[in-house]
Amino acid sequence: MKVIVTVGMPGSGKDEIVNVAKKLGLHVIKMGDMVRDETRRRGLQLNDQNIGRIANEEREKQGAAIWAKKTIPRVTETETLIDGARSEAEIALFRHNFGDMSVIGVFSSPESRFERLSHRGRGDDSMSMEAFYERDRRELKFGIGNAFALADHMLVNDSTLESFRAQAEKVLTEILEE
Repeated sequence: MKVIVTVGMPGSGKDEIVNVAKKLGLHVIKMGDMVRDETRRRGLQLNDQNIGRIANEEREKQGAAIWAKKTIPRVTETETLIDGARSEAEIALFRHNFGDMSVIGVFSSPESRFERLSHRGRGDDSMSMEAFYERDRRELKFGIGNAFALADHMLVNDSTLESFRAQAEKVLTEILEE
């Protein structure tokens, strides 16, 4: 079983890796979708504040790896990309359950990420620069920096979309061929 996990700040380019992974035939599980589903289940509006609050509440109640625990039963395909790990605890739990897996770290500057998020069109992305930095601080509190430091592969998203997609395809193909 080949499991690949992405980690990166919001707007760094993880969704583009998801698109490339789907093109390559990988099963994709987006951890953020589970948080959004829980937010909807509670009857709350899908905005950054509510989604962040739910993600944080569940981590505080059930531990830093709760979203990874909820993800693991969904891994049923032999080649799966899990998108959006946020903590060292999540990476550790995935490694414990899947053994030989790969983590791809995705980096992009805050300015580039803010610009992308402003145009992405998802309800939880419309925000001021101040709210953007508050979201970054929340992500860092989750431990995303430590998770990022555990990446086996690193992609820097600082050029064209075509170039980034080519990088992503190259790395995903290399991992699948290992």
